[in-house]
Amino acid sequence: MNGTNRKDIKIGLKEYVIEKYNQRSGKLTKGIVKDILTNAPQHPRGIKVRLTSGKIGRVAKIIATEQ
Repeated sequence: MNGTNRKDIKIGLKEYVIEKYNQRSGKLTKGIVKDILTNAPQHPRGIKVRLTSGKIGRVAKIIATEQ
C-alpha cells in the first residue's frame, strides 16, 4: 500500500510521510496517524495526514496495518 487511497489509511497506523518542505529531497518522516486531512477518496501524491507529533505530510508508505 502506497498511501494514495484514503480507504487504506486509518487513525493509529504507523506510516512514513513526506512533509511539504521535504518534497524535493524525498526525506521521509515516520509517525502514527492522528487525523486524516484529505477528504477525497484518492490523491495521486498521497493522502494528507496529521501525525501524533503534530507534523503534517502526505503518506508515502504504510508501515503497519494494525497497532
